[in-house]
Amino acid sequence: MRLAIDVMLDYWIEGSADVLLLVEAAAMADQRLEQQDLSIYCNEPLRAVRGEEGIGQRTWARGDGAFRVEYRAVVAIDRGVADLAALAPTPARMLPAVTIPYLLPSRYCESDKFEGFVEQEFAGLEGGALAAAMGDWVRAHLTYASGSSSGVTTALMTFADRRGVCRDYAHLLVALARAGGIPARCVSAYAPGVDPPDFHAVAELWLAGAWHLVDATGMASCSDLARVAVGRDATDIAFMTVFGRAMMNQQRVVVRRIDG
Repeated sequence: MRLAIDVMLDYWIEGSADVLLLVEAAAMADQRLEQQDLSIYCNEPLRAVRGEEGIGQRTWARGDGAFRVEYRAVVAIDRGVADLAALAPTPARMLPAVTIPYLLPSRYCESDKFEGFVEQEFAGLEGGALAAAMGDWVRAHLTYASGSSSGVTTALMTFADRRGVCRDYAHLLVALARAGGIPARCVSAYAPGVDPPDFHAVAELWLAGAWHLVDATGMASCSDLARVAVGRDATDIAFMTVFGRAMMNQQRVVVRRIDG
């Protein structure tokens, strides 16, 4: 499975500001970069740094007025998808150190607020069976609505409103999973078939000794999406963070399959 990715960001930076970009697909065991080209039109030198847990690459730039980013890549994906419900639970005391931060509440995923709901709604379930039931619950109880949330919307707000966009679905599933004792992180990704076309956000849950992707929106197959970055929540995986003020002129994200 191969994906062709074409991204263009056209912004106006008010005054001058540092910009942190997370747009490059990550090179990983299950996704190989065949081609990629990143062009950032600005006056200052760029600086690349490793992403969270060494996954992907972040790029620092300096914006001053017109600011344009172009990214093109071809990514080959070779990823099997496990039967989530069949995966065994891992006791908290046996979890590897890298997963511990993903058991804890974070800015957008207030998992401690969901513990009572999880105990009641998913009583008797654990491990993969619990994860699968949570994914089904989020998909069944939320309505996808563009523009229905903002940069301050948390999992608890989404739970109350029962609507959101992909990042809200991911935040809610991650919060529920953590409340149920399953390490969970948010993942930014490129995925074909997303409507409207845009950067996509999904969850990744630690089960049976490995991370497993879950798209609670149901729009993307986890066997053919390309990870960009991972993190606790949207704070860590935003495609662009401007340390100042910016206005979007135009933005394009096109992801298409180029073979079976």
